[in-house]
Amino acid sequence: MRIILSVVLCFCFFQEILAQTINLNEGFIQQNLRTAQLLGEFDPSVSFTSLPIHTGKIGVKIDSSLIGSKEYGATLKTFFGKHGTLKILPVDFIMEYSSHHPYSRNNGSMIPNRGYQQLVSFGFHAELGPLSIQFKPESVYAENRNFEGFPDSHYGITWARRYTLWNHIDMPERFGENAYKKSLFGQSSIRLNYKGLSLGLSSENIWWGPSIRNSIMMSNQAQGFNHITFNTTRPIKTPIGNFEWQVVTGRLEGSGFKPPEPDQTFGSTLLYVPKNDDWRYYQGLTFTYSPKWVEGLSLGFIRWVQMYGEFAIANSDYFPVFDRLFRDGSGSDAFDYTYDHGIDQAAGIFGRWVWQDAKAEIYGELNYNDAKHNLRDLILDSDHARAYTIGIHKVFQKDSTSKIYEFSWERTMMQQTSSRLLRNAGSWYMHGTVRHGYTNNGEVLGAGIGPGSNSQYFEFAMIDKLDKYSIAFEVVDQDNDFFMYAFEEAEDFRRYWKDFNVHFSFQKKLKNLWGRINVVYSRSLNYQWELDDYTNPYYHAGTDVNNLHVNFNLTYHFNSKKKYKENKVYP
Repeated sequence: MRIILSVVLCFCFFQEILAQTINLNEGFIQQNLRTAQLLGEFDPSVSFTSLPIHTGKIGVKIDSSLIGSKEYGATLKTFFGKHGTLKILPVDFIMEYSSHHPYSRNNGSMIPNRGYQQLVSFGFHAELGPLSIQFKPESVYAENRNFEGFPDSHYGITWARRYTLWNHIDMPERFGENAYKKSLFGQSSIRLNYKGLSLGLSSENIWWGPSIRNSIMMSNQAQGFNHITFNTTRPIKTPIGNFEWQVVTGRLEGSGFKPPEPDQTFGSTLLYVPKNDDWRYYQGLTFTYSPKWVEGLSLGFIRWVQMYGEFAIANSDYFPVFDRLFRDGSGSDAFDYTYDHGIDQAAGIFGRWVWQDAKAEIYGELNYNDAKHNLRDLILDSDHARAYTIGIHKVFQKDSTSKIYEFSWERTMMQQTSSRLLRNAGSWYMHGTVRHGYTNNGEVLGAGIGPGSNSQYFEFAMIDKLDKYSIAFEVVDQDNDFFMYAFEEAEDFRRYWKDFNVHFSFQKKLKNLWGRINVVYSRSLNYQWELDDYTNPYYHAGTDVNNLHVNFNLTYHFNSKKKYKENKVYP
């Protein structure tokens, strides 16, 4: 025992390992690094397909003119001959306000909320040898005011069809009737780190895939969940290229809130069907390969599987993500109907290609939320159950002293294709057996636009030294899957619910403070698909509403004291 203890202590004393993460509450900082990469100011080997970014000696090296890794957290104390460190992490304060109805995009532990809400997070990071402990809890408060949700004016059959979604996903309109308060472990972790590898327990939000706004498979749209993680902390270099990966095994929880009007009936039948209160066993992986011979190219694969905890224990299936990619065989002797219908799964591929000379990148992801029977099924019906995101990101700079102009465009399609006419896949994130769907604490773990929705997003920005000004235009088709299902029989093509959003954003770093404000004006046409059937003329306006959403993000770094280069875009 003494020998083992001596070896461990020696390892601790002679391995100086500095590792922190730039958490997703500070997503605008990660986006700054992504833009800096196009300008040639940030490590070109980083694929930005697995977040958060790990910094320090076992992570990604970040130039001090951007956001030096040694300065991300201020050192409070060193011990054991400076082999141990205790740092104070930045303080994050996020405030949101929505005037008419919730607008929720990639805001982590915050909830869909009308009115005011805030998130406060601060903490510490301690290291000794290979061991790192990051404690960064979060406190969330939301006013949670009542708002106009799915209207009573809809016919009973329309309510029944809406409950087809609500009975197969945990996505409440409102999180109770009172103010919402919650304290969480937030962006915390305990890890063992060695070179570019890390194994540990974490409650951090994670992001998979190259998408900037709508990551279909994993984003910070929902509250982070407790998980075991084995991941790379930087690209692993080999003779054939770089590799990055993350394997996660975790526990997903329900919100505990019901859909609206759970006593609603149709045809003397209660529409609401209570869900299993069991937790869900989740396992997912992402794998990225950047070939040596094609500069700037990253290709990857994502897959996740979830099932109720009781089902996982009964089937002793603790590594499902490595088995049964196709329904016919693939790790089992024959197709197991009972097992297949007890799990919810999705898989996909993605790519990102950075053109350094052009200061531009293109990216995309293609995913399927319904397992294919075999490769032939995939080839013949490749549109079935698919969703995709594609995007372009380009910066313009005349010379190193001039202002920088930035353009980005992203298109996400979640709506079912015409394949549904013969083979209904159901909307993304819902499931017939795992009836909480792909959610945690009542929000989807993927794209913030939600099931059955599509979006287009255009952004134009100007960067002047440390300031960034941007304007963006966003168009969202709200749950077209439901619209088709509810009104196809009546051939009512007037009721599309479409949001037209205009974003105004300003970002600045002033000494120790990072600040960003985003103001969104939304005009919703046919809000909640509501329209008066008896008004003339036939093609008339439905219920059109305005919404104002404000997001204010402030991050305080305790150690930002060094002078920054004037012509660098990011401090």
